[in-house]
Amino acid sequence: MTLLHSGVMSRSLHLACYDVSSELRLRNALKVARRYATGGQKSVHECWLTPQELGDLLADYSYVIDLDTDRVVLVRLDASRAVRFRRQAQAPTDNEFLMVA
Repeated sequence: MTLLHSGVMSRSLHLACYDVSSELRLRNALKVARRYATGGQKSVHECWLTPQELGDLLADYSYVIDLDTDRVVLVRLDASRAVRFRRQAQAPTDNEFLMVA
């Protein structure tokens, strides 16, 4: 769904996902995603994009990834659909790991 504001096409909701094999390219892919994302975690980011921004995002990724070994997927979502959850997240129970946020 594309949001309309005063009759002008505005933004549509996308998920930007990537799987990058090099640490350097992975950091660069994250930087690209964060320029456009409104939220996300790890290598999946929610992006509200205009058509121009969508093209810019794809162009930016093309400079970062290796087409032979890396993958980028953009999925357009219907923003009018209700959000569904499978279950609520639970805190880790294994005390052998130190988590730093």
